[in-house]
Amino acid sequence: MEAELADPDAPPSVRNWIADPPAWLDVQETPACPLGQAIVEGLDEGEAAAIGLAISLGADLVLMDDRKGVAVARGKGLRVTGTVGILDLAAQRGLVNFAQAANRLRRTNFRITGELLDSLTKKHAQQS
Repeated sequence: MEAELADPDAPPSVRNWIADPPAWLDVQETPACPLGQAIVEGLDEGEAAAIGLAISLGADLVLMDDRKGVAVARGKGLRVTGTVGILDLAAQRGLVNFAQAANRLRRTNFRITGELLDSLTKKHAQQS
C-alpha cells in the first residue's frame, strides 16, 4: 500500500499524507501467501497483496475498487466494499459529510457514475 500511495504518479496530497501518516494508520507487511493465482487472474500486485493480507488477518471487510480485485476477493469468501461504500458507512455514523466528500471525490480521477454519487448524496441529505 505504501508504495502505491508514495508513487510519483499518485496525487501530491496522497504522497504528502503517506509521508507523514496519522498515528491510527497500521501498515502491515504482506504475508507470504501464495496468491499467484490472483495475479494470473488479472490483478496487479497491490490487489493481490490486499487480498492475501485480508485472508491472513481474517478481515471483516476489504476496501477495494478494482473490479477484477473485487471479484477475486469475493470468490475467496471476503466481504468487499469500495471507496464510496466506506464514505457511505462513515456518513451513516456521522463521521463525514457525504455531500462534501462526494464533491471532493468528483474533483479527482476516481471513476464512478454521477448518478450513484447523486443518489447517495440525496439519501444522506434526507437523513440529516
